[in-house]
Amino acid sequence: MDSTVATFYQFADLPDFDAKRAPLKEECERHSVQGTIILAPEGINGTIAGPSAGVESVLGFLRGDERLARLSARLSGTERVTFHRMKVLLRPEIVTLGAPEADPRKCVGEYVEPGDWNALISDPAVTVIDTRNDFEVGMGTFRGAIDPKTGSFGEWPEYVQKHLEPDKHPKITMFCTGGIRCEKASAYMLQHGFREVFQLRGGILNYLQNTPEAESLWEGDCFVFDHRVSVKHGLVQGEYEICFGCRWPITNKDKQSPKYKKGVSCPRCADELTPERRARLLERHRQVSLARGRNTNHFGDQPKRKPKTETQPTKDA
Repeated sequence: MDSTVATFYQFADLPDFDAKRAPLKEECERHSVQGTIILAPEGINGTIAGPSAGVESVLGFLRGDERLARLSARLSGTERVTFHRMKVLLRPEIVTLGAPEADPRKCVGEYVEPGDWNALISDPAVTVIDTRNDFEVGMGTFRGAIDPKTGSFGEWPEYVQKHLEPDKHPKITMFCTGGIRCEKASAYMLQHGFREVFQLRGGILNYLQNTPEAESLWEGDCFVFDHRVSVKHGLVQGEYEICFGCRWPITNKDKQSPKYKKGVSCPRCADELTPERRARLLERHRQVSLARGRNTNHFGDQPKRKPKTETQPTKDA
């Protein structure tokens, strides 16, 4: 059965965020909606999936709080089982940067619409930076963008301090999956002396959904924080899967390697798996195959976690 996937976030003052957890989880379960939502004093960040009417009901429930009345969500469809359970998590931040001065509720960079993005990043006077983690950039990025080679979003302040200066880089634009990292990244830069700071509104997902592929400056796939793993233009599912051995994204090319074994290993991890772990993975794969043969779900059907990111176990909305 087709499922609607909704990704969303909003920075808002939620001092009572912990009290929202139980009723929100109940609302999601009432409408057969699964996924992960993070609540924090600074707002909400989530990805959910389920029947279209159920997803809309949950979004309506959230917007019933006047502080989240402007909550916008990016919707897409998939035939794949996107989540197996519903989790509502309480965190200090909805996306972890660890820099209190970077508060998007006070200031953020100037938003750039997808239709204006190509012209901006084609300007040689503009420094274009991909704020995502290294493995995400490896899947795909915008032509000519700088890869900061960060393993987590918490490394962003150090990258800025070491590689960027307001006088040498007077005009900076950045992008991420859905926009949330850029909210904090741009707020951080504005608080540290940078004056002209821009960000792609709605992130890569908004661009891929609204830009004709023939006009696109995007190259590759975009990693997403659910079981689809990656998407392409039009937000159709990409070619990537997750290796159960190392929980790293793998391509069709990786699957041609003699070191690839479905449900067990890929070229990245095949030589490092212990015999015990290999045996456990083989048995898990056998159980998953049996469950599929019975047309039932098996909780081992997807890896429990993916490469570490700042918003795990949810997504960069």
